[in-house]
Amino acid sequence: MNQFMKTSTIAALALTAGTLTAVAVVVPGLNPVPTPTYAVAAASAVVDHGAFDKLLHKHVNAQGLVDYMGFKADEAAFNQYLALLSKNPPAANWPKNDQMAYWINAYNAYTIRLILDHYPVESIKDIGSKIKIPFVTTPWAAKFFSIGGEKMSLDNIEHGILRKKFDDPRIHFSLVCASMSCPRLRNEAYAADKLNAQLDDQGHDFLNNPAKNKIGKSAAQLSKYFDWYKGDWEKNGQSVVKWVDKYSTTKIDGSTKISYLDYNWSLNKQ
Repeated sequence: MNQFMKTSTIAALALTAGTLTAVAVVVPGLNPVPTPTYAVAAASAVVDHGAFDKLLHKHVNAQGLVDYMGFKADEAAFNQYLALLSKNPPAANWPKNDQMAYWINAYNAYTIRLILDHYPVESIKDIGSKIKIPFVTTPWAAKFFSIGGEKMSLDNIEHGILRKKFDDPRIHFSLVCASMSCPRLRNEAYAADKLNAQLDDQGHDFLNNPAKNKIGKSAAQLSKYFDWYKGDWEKNGQSVVKWVDKYSTTKIDGSTKISYLDYNWSLNKQ
């Protein structure tokens, strides 16, 4: 998700029963997305994502396209999984991969919930445009769910937790904003015991999909993700070129002319 587009929002949003309202002021550079301070039990049990896994297998195809009406038909089971997430935030004693898998699954699940709350829509961006508040056009800052008793937004998960705490750029291959230019939504839940393999697989899939990245030796048209989050890709001695070459079958180098594709915000529906 475009960090500039989301953090340049003047008013944050709250979403309750399908209604968006302004609740806070967000100014770029002055009000960074805070890290949530939800209460956690010292030794809470690791969450089982099996219910979400079954729903993804059933309602997401191999291309990552979603049968939203199928999720709607299984809404009771889906809401039970969301309630499980809400009541069982990661504890400090959870292994790192369990915490990451939890937050990635939570982001993707609550994004689906957001779409269902407003379905049918042609784009997730249409949700923000429904509210007639000046400068408010994005739903990512909407605090429409609770985890550990604290109201949270998708921004809180992405920027306040995953990017800030775990410092692994591969999360950008896993978080799905319900749009066609997003990485593929896996038709399985993320799991701690295979998280690294899943993230690497997402990288291979994303970089070698010509609808999302068009890579040639002399010129490469990359996803906007590599522009929006350039700072993430360049940490720890890395670079955009190195990350592309890690996963792309076509390799590039410093002489490759890099540009960025327009982002397709159309809904990732079947």
